[in-house]
Amino acid sequence: MIDNDDKKRRRLVEFKNGCRYGRFGKTKAYELIAHERIRAYKMGGKTLIDLDSVDEYHASLPRLEARASPGTESP
Repeated sequence: MIDNDDKKRRRLVEFKNGCRYGRFGKTKAYELIAHERIRAYKMGGKTLIDLDSVDEYHASLPRLEARASPGTESP
């Protein structure tokens, strides 16, 4: 996921806040970064997470289809 759109303003937050926003832990965050599912940047010693890429990741997740509950099936 490489984005070279220089005109677009990035919403970057510190790593911990990006994990909180994305509702995942640091291990999952590093996994998503490694698989280029979310974007991250380095600024000095800090890792910053792009919130737009987190939104894109969430939007790409498959929807869970509801199954009929036992005893509620129609004939």
